[in-house]
Amino acid sequence: EAPNDRRLALLAPKKVFFAELVRPLQLIEQIRQEEPGHLGWNGRWPSTVTQFVVGAVGESDVEILSTTEYLTKQLHLQRAYFSAFSPVQDTPLENQPAANPLRKVRLYQTSFLFRDYDFGLEEMPFDQQGNLPLDMDPKLAWAQANLRHNPVELNQADREELLRVPGIGPKHSHTILNARRRGQLRELTHLRQLGIATKRLAPYV
Repeated sequence: EAPNDRRLALLAPKKVFFAELVRPLQLIEQIRQEEPGHLGWNGRWPSTVTQFVVGAVGESDVEILSTTEYLTKQLHLQRAYFSAFSPVQDTPLENQPAANPLRKVRLYQTSFLFRDYDFGLEEMPFDQQGNLPLDMDPKLAWAQANLRHNPVELNQADREELLRVPGIGPKHSHTILNARRRGQLRELTHLRQLGIATKRLAPYV
């Protein structure tokens, strides 16, 4: 619900951040690591998810995402859900402004970069207030800062490098790696023949 104990105290004063929110997820991951999967439901341990309320108590994106990265990479959280705050009359937070819905979108995009693309928190394009830009998705912002003058060589890049390119996801990275075994990729038309849209990736390869 909140990224740390200080923010949770403002959002839900009766809850204890570590004992009630973090520790159960740690215990679940410990069980998954130490006990055989056949003891779980239908022969496997279930995944875990959590949810954050966004914009209710002044938290920054970097606060939310530092906790999200820890849960994703260390406790193998399957997914974090983000709920944009909207004030409700006659509640303690009724005078707080509603969160920009686009902020929720950027948080989702970044959480998927942690989970599926091996990005780290320190690579995200936070501003001085610790928030993500609302006008650009974080992967594209990273690429503009890092790849525009140092494009990726598609014929030599490993999977992790391919995943850094806008427009290339896990599925298309495998497609490119498989195609390279049959010959070099020399033109954008070669990618289009593989079913890969090239508009987003063209400036960065």
